[in-house]
Amino acid sequence: MVHIGHARYLEAAKKHGDLLIVGIDSDEKVRERKGPERPVVPQDERLEMLTHLRSVDLVFLKDLKHPKWALIKAVRPDVLIAVKDTYTKKQLKELKKYCGKVTVLEYQATTSTSAKIRLLQIGTAKKLGTSLTPKIIRTIEEALNEIKK
Repeated sequence: MVHIGHARYLEAAKKHGDLLIVGIDSDEKVRERKGPERPVVPQDERLEMLTHLRSVDLVFLKDLKHPKWALIKAVRPDVLIAVKDTYTKKQLKELKKYCGKVTVLEYQATTSTSAKIRLLQIGTAKKLGTSLTPKIIRTIEEALNEIKK
């Protein structure tokens, strides 16, 4: 789910160069990393959404079968933009072989897609608990009363 943090991050990244190339993980790659229920938004929609952002010039799909850092190695950007926790310090050092410079940006918002999904799940669970619990108890009581007869 694209949120304001993504848009702000891409705007900030664009300030570091003339052309902003964005790699998007394929659905298969996201599932491998985040589990079978992800992504929430299919790759075609995520790709198209990013093409509508003024800061983004090119978008590429990163497939699970592609070698590690294939896009970075192919483009060899003057500046690679990352966000904290994307790469380890060791990986950042290795990435410098393929880039003129690696810049790590701070998070641009307090929200995340995973956090939004968790809030939706918690809200749904509360609603189900509130509406279903009395019905389940009533059904069990009725079944027990039938057995007692």
